[in-house]
Amino acid sequence: MPLASGPRVSIHAPTESDESEFLDAVHASRELHDPWVAPPASSVAFSAYLARLREPTHTGFLLRAEGRLVGVVNINNIVMGAFRSGHLGYFAFTGSEGRGSMTGGLRLVVDAAFGELGLHRLEANIQPGNVRSIALVRRLGFMREGFSPRYLFIAGEWRDHERWAITAEDWSR
Repeated sequence: MPLASGPRVSIHAPTESDESEFLDAVHASRELHDPWVAPPASSVAFSAYLARLREPTHTGFLLRAEGRLVGVVNINNIVMGAFRSGHLGYFAFTGSEGRGSMTGGLRLVVDAAFGELGLHRLEANIQPGNVRSIALVRRLGFMREGFSPRYLFIAGEWRDHERWAITAEDWSR
């Protein structure tokens, strides 16, 4: 059952039954993901991913279009209280690029973040050369807030990132 559906895509909570399809999609998408993201690529890593999503500081969504897994969106480092913020992480799978699936799926996740999850702010940290990812958040109304040198350790290197963010007030406009 989808958590939410849009015209092209639906979002679902990841479960153990998704492991095989997820890992197949990750392996088929290695070239697309390198050097931007290193998703779980083994059974052990997928189990650890699901365990992390059970923590109150993390949540995750699988994106499906026409029944097929097309991408993933996670909200990490969720802090409630006066901050009510989280960090987005997301990636598409090979074969779904340029079809609006990530735009539609991320839109549904942001709706859920500012609705059911009660967050006020979402931040996406993106490597400057990842023009598709920057175009995605820009299309959804995120604003560039700054630059963080050597911000995240990805694929064996500390990588620079741009900080993009949106608040609930800006989303509702």
